[in-house]
Amino acid sequence: MVSRYHEVYDSWKRDPEAFWAEAANAIDWHSPAERVFDPAGGVYGRWFPGATCNTCHNAVDRHVENGRAEQAALIYDSPITGAKKTYTYAQMKTELEALAAVLRDCGVEKGDRVIIYMPMVPEAVFAMLACARIGAIHSVVFGGFAARELATRIDDSTPKLIVSASCGIEPGRVVAYKPLLDGAIQMARHKVETCVVLQREQLECELVEGRDTDYASAVDEAKRAGRKVPCVPVAATDPLYVLYTSGTTGQPKGVVRDNGGHMVMLAWSMWNEFGVKPGEVFWAASDVGWVVGHSYIVYAPLLHGCTTILFEGKPVGTPDAGTFWRVISEHGVVALFTAPTAFRAIKGQDSKGEFVGRYDLSKFRTLFLAGERADPETIKWAENQLKVPVIDHWWQTETGAPISQNPIGLGQLPVKYGSPAVPMPGYDMHVLDDAGHEVPRGTLGNVVVSLPLPPGALPTLWNADQRFRDAYLEEFPGYYKTADAGYVDEDGYLFIMARTDDIINVAGHRLSTGGMEEVLAEHPDVAECAVIGIADAMKGQVPCGFVVLNAGVSRDPAELEKEVVALVRDRIGPVAAFKTVVPVKRLPKTRSGKILRGTMQKIADHEDWKMPATIDDPAILEEITEALKARGFG
Repeated sequence: MVSRYHEVYDSWKRDPEAFWAEAANAIDWHSPAERVFDPAGGVYGRWFPGATCNTCHNAVDRHVENGRAEQAALIYDSPITGAKKTYTYAQMKTELEALAAVLRDCGVEKGDRVIIYMPMVPEAVFAMLACARIGAIHSVVFGGFAARELATRIDDSTPKLIVSASCGIEPGRVVAYKPLLDGAIQMARHKVETCVVLQREQLECELVEGRDTDYASAVDEAKRAGRKVPCVPVAATDPLYVLYTSGTTGQPKGVVRDNGGHMVMLAWSMWNEFGVKPGEVFWAASDVGWVVGHSYIVYAPLLHGCTTILFEGKPVGTPDAGTFWRVISEHGVVALFTAPTAFRAIKGQDSKGEFVGRYDLSKFRTLFLAGERADPETIKWAENQLKVPVIDHWWQTETGAPISQNPIGLGQLPVKYGSPAVPMPGYDMHVLDDAGHEVPRGTLGNVVVSLPLPPGALPTLWNADQRFRDAYLEEFPGYYKTADAGYVDEDGYLFIMARTDDIINVAGHRLSTGGMEEVLAEHPDVAECAVIGIADAMKGQVPCGFVVLNAGVSRDPAELEKEVVALVRDRIGPVAAFKTVVPVKRLPKTRSGKILRGTMQKIADHEDWKMPATIDDPAILEEITEALKARGFG
């Protein structure tokens, strides 16, 4: 199939408003927009002003009305608890109406905020959609976040109500949520008067009399009463949700997502970018606490009439490195979207791909990777094992959908390893130097987007327009600053090399840690790696590589270091000044799979640091500290 990408991208560039007006036909509107784009609205303009709509109607009700009532909408699969359950679109509607009735009875109305502090259970999805149904604004906080982090988000979003659960389940441990919830409510200045709490059988909790409502009994009562709650029309420019970025210091930023533009972009992306048809099974192996979970577990697949999978498990250890293939085989998944970290973990446990051959993957067509940079070695490993296209793509919490990828629905373009391919419609990409001047093709610089941002991208931060301007628009006037560093090659392919914070300065040379990590990952014994810059009196900074070896591999550290240093010298050159390799058992990551390079760098440089709120396992930072001490950096 010849790709239509260039034709479609050019049509957007010629007439953006006509392009998005056409895309908006995929959505049911209560009333049409007065215009497609208002450049005078909001901070940089607003999409579909004057239109009214409802996201829950588009994600659920219209499918029930138009022939998908008995199609599976949501498949819950929890290898951690052994639970599995499928909900049709009709059953989803019943659940949402009942929960919406409970929220209404608790005083929640259009425009009110509701915090959702939940594990990966169907009720988390129901809570999001029930809020959308009645025009309330949801803010999902990753289940198990520390009480202080939750309190910060309570104070910023001032919710009317919190939906939570008694516990979350991690491999080998149960995480009690209720003490964290109670602690956050006590700590917060804004006082939350009502909570709806789901009791899980693995650990039940005591409910606070007069404040806490039992989720199951309240919802069951609403079902028995046959409560009907219609979808409430909201403005296309009204917020659907606020999602706080997972910053490790300071006040978290509340990314706002509106209703209209969000639906238009996500519905367009499901076929054109991901190549998935209505009725097919799509799986984003993420968490509803992150933007991927919002966009591609919940909203995009349901808007498109797909079946979506909610997975409560890990890529390895629940029970083994074959769990992803089991889910794909059992549920007929056609496309999987996950983080490169997940595949590096699978590769580290099953480097020969022995588990892959045990499952029927005949329906599986495409693997999509995003969240961390997808190093070429991981992509090649996945291609060799799965025999399907492996598509690296790049986006952010702020954009809500891909900025750059290889568009499967429009026809796949040639793959360039290390590149998330080309910009998607809506994104006019530029690479600038620190003074704001465009740099030549192939030159590393600041990756920025010409304003306005497309539908679905954040219009602002919650109650913080000036902070939005300062953080994203001030440094490069007329552009949105991605805070990523990279370059565009002669064919227009984008290469994202690192966060701008991860560009290190070695004796006056700006070098990408991502480029060095690519080289480290080529070593056959390396499962995962990370490179940071460590302060050096002579050169300013010098790179230090951390490597996790494949399962079963045991190496003399000095020999390994010699081989890896030789690889970097060969690929990048002496300019990298790469001389230090630190073998570690594991790398510190956020729960969404991002490696905490900044924290590692502070430890190495003896700077003050605090435990990142998003860290998956705090004990790993102690291991990193000890490993650095052993090499003379502690």
